[in-house]
Amino acid sequence: MRMKKSGRILVVRGGAIGDFVLTLPVLAALRAQFPDTHIALLGYPHIAGLALAGGLVDEVRSIEARALASFFINRGKPDAALAEFFCSFHIIVSYLYDPDEFFQSNVRRNNKAQFIAGPHRPDEKVLVPASAVFLKPLERLAIFDADTAPQLRVPEDANDLLGGGEWVAAHPGSGSEKKNWPEAKWAELLPRLLAAEPTTRLLLIAGEADGEKVQRLARKLPAERVRTAFNLPLPQLAGLLQQCRAFIGHDSGISHLASALGVPAVLLWGDTVEEIWRPPGRKNVVLKHATGLSELPVEVALAAFREVRNLR
Repeated sequence: MRMKKSGRILVVRGGAIGDFVLTLPVLAALRAQFPDTHIALLGYPHIAGLALAGGLVDEVRSIEARALASFFINRGKPDAALAEFFCSFHIIVSYLYDPDEFFQSNVRRNNKAQFIAGPHRPDEKVLVPASAVFLKPLERLAIFDADTAPQLRVPEDANDLLGGGEWVAAHPGSGSEKKNWPEAKWAELLPRLLAAEPTTRLLLIAGEADGEKVQRLARKLPAERVRTAFNLPLPQLAGLLQQCRAFIGHDSGISHLASALGVPAVLLWGDTVEEIWRPPGRKNVVLKHATGLSELPVEVALAAFREVRNLR
């Protein structure tokens, strides 16, 4: 499909960090197919900012705007300013949950844009990687065989470089405690990671729900060899992560981010369907245990980490 240079594309994407990262191939494919086109993203700014920092989109708008609620009412009266915003696009690709198609019908009212509705989540009865599922709707734009692996590179802040030897990263949390390896095993693993190489330093990452755990773990480590990253803005965290040689974490959005940045990763995996949700990077090692993640031995995780750190 050809588009004139003044063309405009809007991608609508909510969801958590992992869902968003798995949608990065969509943005990359659109950018490759339409290099001169303005691409906007309607999403959560604190997450969507990753795509802006990585040059995959030109603009980010907040999906949390109160006026957007008017588009989810059957035959409602959509906000005039937002309706005008939607009308400025030639193509709209939406991954919103819209089972009754209220959003789609309200956006398409008096709008000549080509509207492409994509799935907000994959069907877990079909074992296809999520990133491939999200790319499928782009076939309507003659985009086939796009790379399904999320890839991201962000500018590094010259004032926020890690420096000082080799760095590795760990995120001992996730969005669900059920996905987490026991804290006691992290407390055993992390000192051994540092002991293995005297020049290695650790970037210890905490999200909103992980702060107290990370503080406890950090207190047991030599302070001069650890930097904690507490709930940093995602583009800033990405800039730090991409300086690391290896990463270890759970089934989490941060693990997806590390993989997209090309950091070799050990993924401590629980019950989530691996065939659909695992980060598709070639440098990843997924560790599972037949009786549950909590039973995974520290020795196994340590050996896998030693393996992946040599991949970069």
